[in-house]
Amino acid sequence: MAQYNLNINGKSQQVDVDPNTPMLWVLRDHLGLVGTKFGCGIAQCGACTIHLDGNAVRSCQLPVSSVEGTNITTIEGLSEKGDHPVQKAWMEHDVPQCGYCQAGQIMTAAALLQQNPTPSEEEVENAMNGNICRCGTYTRIKAAVMTASQNL
Repeated sequence: MAQYNLNINGKSQQVDVDPNTPMLWVLRDHLGLVGTKFGCGIAQCGACTIHLDGNAVRSCQLPVSSVEGTNITTIEGLSEKGDHPVQKAWMEHDVPQCGYCQAGQIMTAAALLQQNPTPSEEEVENAMNGNICRCGTYTRIKAAVMTASQNL
């Protein structure tokens, strides 16, 4: 076990865990931040997406030992009131169905718009590629990202 000082959602957090513990489990099991979901465990579905220094990353394969000194944002830290433009567009376009992948989808979209506030539809498709939605709401997801880009 080792102690890590982490900056999560703008707050300093300390955890005492094995250095190889994936951030997904640090967030969920040690810090109670359960908005980040487990999907596949091999960084292929996107349900576990968080921001690491503003970049969308898969937390299920990201060891805690590699993130000390970075800024980590989870879905809980994206907006205190759930009023981030992406979250608002998600509701406007009625994107969520089962909702399981939504945190990862939203985090990927928010990172895209932070880096590219006016993406083309093709750029949205490319950025969101790899975030799997078992309910198949890809058309709504793309529409919501485009709407969010207009409301930044």
